Amino acid sequence: MDANVDPPRLNRMSADAAKPWGRVDDKGNVYVRTSDAERIIAQWMDGDPADAIAFYTKRYEGLETEVRLLEQRLKGGALSPDDAVKAAKLVRASVANAQAIGDLEALRTRLDALTPTIEAKREERKVERAAKSQETVTAKTRIAGEAEKIANGNDWRAGADKLRAMLDEWKTLPRIDRKTDDALWHQFSSARTTYTRRRKVHFGEQSEQRGQAEIAKKALIKEAEALSNSTDWGQTAGKYRDLMVRWKAAGPAARGVDDKLWKRFRGAQDKFFEARDEANAQLDAEYEVNASKKLEVLAEAEALLPIKNVEFARKSWHQIADRWEAAGKVPRAKVKEFEGRIRKVETAVRDAGDNLWKSSNPEVQARANDTVIKLEKAIDDLSAQLDKAAGNPKKVAELTESLAARESWLEQAKKALSDFS
Repeated sequence: MDANVDPPRLNRMSADAAKPWGRVDDKGNVYVRTSDAERIIAQWMDGDPADAIAFYTKRYEGLETEVRLLEQRLKGGALSPDDAVKAAKLVRASVANAQAIGDLEALRTRLDALTPTIEAKREERKVERAAKSQETVTAKTRIAGEAEKIANGNDWRAGADKLRAMLDEWKTLPRIDRKTDDALWHQFSSARTTYTRRRKVHFGEQSEQRGQAEIAKKALIKEAEALSNSTDWGQTAGKYRDLMVRWKAAGPAARGVDDKLWKRFRGAQDKFFEARDEANAQLDAEYEVNASKKLEVLAEAEALLPIKNVEFARKSWHQIADRWEAAGKVPRAKVKEFEGRIRKVETAVRDAGDNLWKSSNPEVQARANDTVIKLEKAIDDLSAQLDKAAGNPKKVAELTESLAARESWLEQAKKALSDFS
């Protein structure tokens, strides 16, 4: 059948689909079929017409591949909407005057179908950009706020590292609208400048203070070294304690210098205290002899307990006390124990004497007897009043309470009086 003759129109759609998309006439003109007519796309003067059809069909397949790739790249997000518009325009121009055999109308339809997709992608990107922009605003606002806190604080060492880290983070963030970005950068930059200035002033003052501390500590070292050979153990130890208080009050000197100054100061102290410890050790060795003597005196003193004969205990104690003092000092480690034991005996002797005096004192006994008599009379009077107050519950309650109190006092007074018998 001639390619120019339409097949029977029993089924128009199937017939259109069955038509070839191009042909070559006997003059070598190559045609492509469009929706309304045919269009000459080339001439094929020599060779088999089938080769021409195959050649220009291959060109169509190339165009279809371009359209398909454009669709895929747009769908996958590999192309921005603007780039997609440019690419579609180029492909459309290629299709419009294509020297190719195939369903060029279908390619145009597919290219037209990309327009709403591109607009949808454009809207998606717009939303994404807005979200990312807001994230950036939030991040930069946070950084600027944290920088201001550091700028107003006194973290002079870690603060500088934190600000450097914030600057590195800021550089990784994308720019936002110029007005907002400039305002946030000014806030952040001003905070960094404020911190840097305050930090410089701080370390300048600190350097001056450390210089003063170094001068003060060198003077203290001279005093400490002058005392290091002293044998006035008690007074000199007190002076060293005072020097230590002044050393701490002087504050730190420069790093490295302070350690060297401390070693000299500590060395002078160690020299004195080591000499004192050695002298005390020698004394302790000598005092061990005294300790043996005092143990004998302690044994005799503790034998008085419990005290049964007050007069004998008092006379014995005077002799014991004299011998105790005559025995001399004991090693420091034993002072507390020995003093505690001897004072226990001394207290017992004194208390026994006081109790004996109280029990034999006529004035105290007379006062105790007088108290018993007065309380007995008061109880009799209250008892009489209680009998008369019958019928007056309030008065009875008051008198009963007073009577009970005086009876309790009388019992205690009689017990005290019995101690004199």
